[in-house]
Amino acid sequence: QVQLVESGGGLVQVGGSLRLSCAASGRTFSGYAMGWFRQAPGKEREFVGFINWIGGSTRYADSVKGRFTISRDTAKNTVYLQMNSLKPEDTAVYYCAAGRFASVTTTFYDYWGQGTQVTVSS
Repeated sequence: QVQLVESGGGLVQVGGSLRLSCAASGRTFSGYAMGWFRQAPGKEREFVGFINWIGGSTRYADSVKGRFTISRDTAKNTVYLQMNSLKPEDTAVYYCAAGRFASVTTTFYDYWGQGTQVTVSS
């Protein structure tokens, strides 16, 4: 059974940092892309970034470029989202996802975690 489990969310002040983790289990994700998405209340789920499991290439949404960094630890089967210089508009539930195609849309992701809340207070 495939599981993606996010952790690391919480309450942080403007300008602060958080690191989210996504622990993957149940299959090998070699060849997959691992994406991060977020969803604020009343809004659609939006793309944050992705990393290719093989090679580690990344892509980010313009809104987080230069502030967020995605990395992976293949030995631990874990993906990370390092978030710096956080803004109130970064407040959302953050989800990790795994898909066979690296994409900015949710459609191409087969597996999803349960989400972790990030709240940035001003």
